[in-house]
Amino acid sequence: MDIKPEKNEKAYERVINYVKDEIWRGNLNRGERLPSERDLAELLGVSRNSVREAMRTLSLMGFISSVHGGGNFISCDLQQNLSETLGIMLLMGETNYLQVSQLRRGLESETARLAAGRILPRQTAKLADLVRRMREEPDAEKGSLLDQRFHTLLCEAAGNKLIYALFMAMLSTINDFIRIMYGSIVQDKEQAEQLYTAHERLVEALSRNDADGAVQAIQYHFEVVDASIKR
Repeated sequence: MDIKPEKNEKAYERVINYVKDEIWRGNLNRGERLPSERDLAELLGVSRNSVREAMRTLSLMGFISSVHGGGNFISCDLQQNLSETLGIMLLMGETNYLQVSQLRRGLESETARLAAGRILPRQTAKLADLVRRMREEPDAEKGSLLDQRFHTLLCEAAGNKLIYALFMAMLSTINDFIRIMYGSIVQDKEQAEQLYTAHERLVEALSRNDADGAVQAIQYHFEVVDASIKR
């Protein structure tokens, strides 16, 4: 069956739109292999070069992954897509780390609210242990890794896959910045105490399933972070 092109639609765009439509309709699912370049070219009435261009674009967008000699597979890797987009925006000066922190504040406030209603006792215990280890860790770089693990576990506890993907996309892009900021904060005894206290308040609120208290704690956390960024 030939697929009729939309008006003014470029050949490679026809391939991209076809793959997207098949995903939305449920005809192509994560992990499934796409038809061969030749089959797509014949189906859509385009050249194989146009198919290759479309595959490259879809790969950059995070829709597919390519296996050398094995074809193209649906991946729908939202995290990769968001991470690359954020990275490019930072490099191009379209955003900055303060704005990223503001985005994290909003995202993690909702994360804390959700987590308060569904967190398991073992998760709360793990968070408490991470805060304790952060306080005791003299190495700022190791402490930063504990901090990142704390926030990752918080996102896991929220049980929202989209929030988790957004958080991990940010984390993979700004982890070096987080390490530097954490090191800067813990060098100042007052700021370090504020940071640890924010984490402890959050754990206490989560243990009580106190959503409002959890949000207040995460807001306090980012007040400390943003103050350090602005210095």
